[in-house]
Amino acid sequence: MTDTDDPLRLLADGMLGRLARWLRLLGYDTAYEKDANDLELARRARAEGRILLTRDRSLAARRGLQTLLITSERVQEQVRQVVETLGPPPHPALSRCSLCNVPLEPATPQQVADRVPPYVLQTQKRFGICPTCGRIYWAGTHLQHMKRYLGKSLSFGSSENAENG
Repeated sequence: MTDTDDPLRLLADGMLGRLARWLRLLGYDTAYEKDANDLELARRARAEGRILLTRDRSLAARRGLQTLLITSERVQEQVRQVVETLGPPPHPALSRCSLCNVPLEPATPQQVADRVPPYVLQTQKRFGICPTCGRIYWAGTHLQHMKRYLGKSLSFGSSENAENG
């Protein structure tokens, strides 16, 4: 399945940057438009078949758009609302770049040896790399921190990639 064939694709408006990053880490395809106006957001959501996530009531009420009005100001509650309303992420947790929203590609320890701390290289066997920005991900304590922050009710799947520090 290609990235554009995802059954659930999201677009977060400029007020929801932290939510977009968390959703990416959870495995949702979540585009983010920091500076787009309402018309640009609506056009992109329609053109790409994305559900628009917004805290703007008037934008959420626009006809012809699939939207989810995010009601909380707290990111933990925002994530819960998305998961409870739209269902679990279509991809494993920590399978997308948290910055670029691009699926990670597998990398060998040899490929990342000069870019990760020696301890990580000694203790980890699987790595993911963002083909766009080059950021490297690996299984580490980040997954446990995310679970504690978001609560045990959210499933994290069986992904073995985690964001680097």
